[in-house]
Amino acid sequence: MSIITSENILAVGSTLLIAGVLIGKLSYRVGLPLLLIFLLVGMGFGCDGLGIHFNDMHSAQFVGMIALCVILFSGGLSTSYRAIRPVIVPGLVLSTVGVCLTALFTGLFIWWLSGMSWTNIHFALVPSLLLAATMSSTDSASVFGILGSRHVGLKNNLRPMLELESGSNDPMAYMLTIVLITALTPGESVSAGGIVMQLLLQFGVGAAMGFVMGYAARWLARAYVNMSRRQGGEDASQSTAMLTIMILGSVFLTFSLTSDLQGNGYLAVYILGIFLGNTSLPNRRGIVKFVDGFTWLSQIVVFLMLGLLVNPGEMLDVAPVSLLIGAFMILAGRPLSVMLSLAPFGRIDLRSRLFVSWVGLRGAVPIIFATYPVIADIEGAGQIFNVVFFVTLLSLLVQGTTVIYSADKLGLTDADSEDTADSFGVDLADNLPTTLHTVTLTPEQLAAGNTLRDIKLPEGTLVMMVRRGTSYIVPNGTRRLHPGDTLLLIREEQNDAR
Repeated sequence: MSIITSENILAVGSTLLIAGVLIGKLSYRVGLPLLLIFLLVGMGFGCDGLGIHFNDMHSAQFVGMIALCVILFSGGLSTSYRAIRPVIVPGLVLSTVGVCLTALFTGLFIWWLSGMSWTNIHFALVPSLLLAATMSSTDSASVFGILGSRHVGLKNNLRPMLELESGSNDPMAYMLTIVLITALTPGESVSAGGIVMQLLLQFGVGAAMGFVMGYAARWLARAYVNMSRRQGGEDASQSTAMLTIMILGSVFLTFSLTSDLQGNGYLAVYILGIFLGNTSLPNRRGIVKFVDGFTWLSQIVVFLMLGLLVNPGEMLDVAPVSLLIGAFMILAGRPLSVMLSLAPFGRIDLRSRLFVSWVGLRGAVPIIFATYPVIADIEGAGQIFNVVFFVTLLSLLVQGTTVIYSADKLGLTDADSEDTADSFGVDLADNLPTTLHTVTLTPEQLAAGNTLRDIKLPEGTLVMMVRRGTSYIVPNGTRRLHPGDTLLLIREEQNDAR
């Protein structure tokens, strides 16, 4: 009787998800990135744990590709033009020049380390650069999961800059990985001119397709809404669900068409997300919530899968040298690349640069990229995969658990950014001419009186709710307020036609 059945696969998969979510609650208490918990859960259920054997690199790469498309699109969808405009140049420099410098510095260190007689890795220069290239992009999803759960804001526009870097640096790391794999493949030849042309083609076609497909997806969404109106309307929840499905279809179509045209599909998907996130989109809030949930599912699935994929016994064989590589990347490779990349931007102070250097977390993307050398049958690909996995774990454990601490020590936390309307869990329909805001009361604001009727609010503004610690209070005119209370305000948008 075969134990590999559809029912058993579903049972194991659902058990992994449930176990990961329950164990993940511990991440808030101990400060571990939530996605690291899912990675460890996958390892615990793997071949050296409870005995689930999964070693299909092709399937892992395909699932990772789908997940990465969703993750990058979601990152673009939540990126505001207004937020990134002041930091767009340094952010893009970090995501391109910074990635190349990180790969170069780390690759040279790995090459130097490989020449030592006591190490158990012996890579030539190009394989050393390939190993570094797979790890050269950052993953800030775990970082901002921690910051978001603790409601920690950052000064000096650091959050949008880090989000822009983490969302746009995967394409460069992917390109470096593919170029170096090509250079190591027998019968293939590469030249400096060919590499430059390939980079220009990848990024040029990728950027163009992102905008073209963005216009197409917006037109399709509006056409769908107009069709529904002509046919007598449609249930709002059904309309949101159908629009979201259509947009997700546009994401995967964008990736495949761009790749067929020799462009960078990941860059196209990210730009598609930015375009749709900053345009007038029907049922926008519902679509964003749906995509957010699907993104979390994608991240969880890929981290669980990657945890199952690794063999901890083999990873331990390269643990000492991986520890040295990870330490170099955290303490030297990433900081050097950040300092050099941001050198032309004098307005970014040293404290901000140090924090950006420390928040260079590795995540699922390096592990996914590490499957490419294995599938291409590059010599030493197994060691590359295990080293990348170990360095990713080290990065999440060391850097991921100290993000808030380092921001506090550098004086970069912003108390004014702690509360947002989203933290109340209240949402409004897209067609309402109102917006939600929050304000945290100070003793100065309560000097004239400590009730709502004593506080001067702008015309057209009402207080919907008061949060005091972990309690939520429905306000009235005589409710006594305290410093530190957070008010949820609903504000009427100005309408010049009135």
